[in-house]
Amino acid sequence: MDNKTKAIDTPFEKHDAYGSLSMPIYHTAAYEFNTAADMADAFTGRVIAPDYSRVMNPTVMYLEDKVKALTNASNVVAFSSGMAAISNTMLALSATGKNIATSRHMFGNTFSLITQSLKRFGVEARPCDLLNLDEVKSKMDDNTCCIFLEIITNPQMEVANLAELAAIAHEHHVPLVADTTVIPFTQFSAKNLGVDIEVVSSTKYLSGGATSLGGLAIDYGTTQGFGHRMKNEMLFNFGAYMTPHVAYMQSLGLETLDARYRVQSQNTLYLAEKLRTLPEVKRVNYVGLPDNPYHAIAKKQYGPTAGAMMTIDLESKEACFSMIDNLKLVRRATNLFDNKTLAIHPASTIFGTFTCEERAAMDVLDTTVRISVGLEDMDDVFSDIKQALKA
Repeated sequence: MDNKTKAIDTPFEKHDAYGSLSMPIYHTAAYEFNTAADMADAFTGRVIAPDYSRVMNPTVMYLEDKVKALTNASNVVAFSSGMAAISNTMLALSATGKNIATSRHMFGNTFSLITQSLKRFGVEARPCDLLNLDEVKSKMDDNTCCIFLEIITNPQMEVANLAELAAIAHEHHVPLVADTTVIPFTQFSAKNLGVDIEVVSSTKYLSGGATSLGGLAIDYGTTQGFGHRMKNEMLFNFGAYMTPHVAYMQSLGLETLDARYRVQSQNTLYLAEKLRTLPEVKRVNYVGLPDNPYHAIAKKQYGPTAGAMMTIDLESKEACFSMIDNLKLVRRATNLFDNKTLAIHPASTIFGTFTCEERAAMDVLDTTVRISVGLEDMDDVFSDIKQALKA
C-alpha cells in the first residue's frame, strides 16, 4: 500500500462505536476496567490497553500507529514537542560517564541540551566534524552511547553520509540517532540508510500548518532495550506524552502531508533560483540547487526533493534586520514548514544566547537569514523579499 494511502486509511485499533471516520479525541485521564485482573494486565503491560493518559491514550496511539505504518518502525512514541522527543531519547540512551558523538552544526536548543544540560548529569558531548570520518572515529570509545545528527543541519544546511556514520556507530555497537525533521519520513527510509532511531518535530510538516506542538521518537528495534525504556521509564517517569487533541490535529495533518510537501518543496526550489538573481543576495544556500555542495548526497539519501528550508546571506547583520523589518507578506516568526512563509535571523534569535565565539564555532553567521517556505504563490513571496531588500 502506498504511503499516501496509509496516511489516510490506517485502520483504528478498535471499531468506533458510532462509525466515526476520524479517530475521536479521547479527552480523558483514566479508563475503567471490567475486573481487577484486567487492570493489572494493562498496568504491567501484559496486554496493550490504555490505563492512564500520561502514558497511553487511544487518540495518540492512533497517530503512533500511522507513523509506524508509514516508516515500518518497531515502535513510535509521541511527545509534547520535538525537544521532548530529543531529550527523552538522549536520556534513554545515556547515563553518567557516557558520551555522545555529535556535530557543532545543529539547532541551538538541541546543542544546548547535549553540551550543557546533559553535562550536569555526567554525560559528555563530543562535537566533531561529521564529514570527517577519521575525526568521528577518534571520538568513539567504549563509553559512547550514540552518534547524533540532523540530516540537513539548521541553519548551516550541511548533509552528512548516513550510511558511513551508521557503519561507525554499529562497529561500536551504538545507535545512529538522526533528527529527520527537515525531510518528511514519508519521502525516504531512514532505516534503510542505517538510522536506528529517528526523532522528528511533528510541530513542523505533520501539524498541517503550525497548529500544534509535538514530537516523535521512531524506533527501528535495533537498539536493545531502547523501546522498553521509552515506554516503561521515560513516559512513566518524565511525563512528556503528547496530548490527545494535538494527536488528533496531527493525524489530520499527516493525511495532507504528501500534497503539502510536494508544493512546498517545489516552491522552495523556485524561490531559491529566483533569489539568486538579486544583487543584494550574496548567497542562497539550499541543497536542492544542483550546484550546492551537498546536492548529490542529499538526492542520493533523501530523493528528488530537498525540503522547504533555505538560507540567504546578505552583506551584513544590519542588512538582514532591514530586510526582515520591511517584509510585508512574509512573516517575521520562528518555526519551520508552516503554510505561511517565515523569515528569521538565526544568529540573534535561535542562537542569540550563545557568545560570538560559540556562534563562530557553529558556523552561525550574522549575515544569514533563514527562510521557511510556505504554500503562497512564490512570485508574490519573491516580490515581497525583493522590495524588502530595496526598501
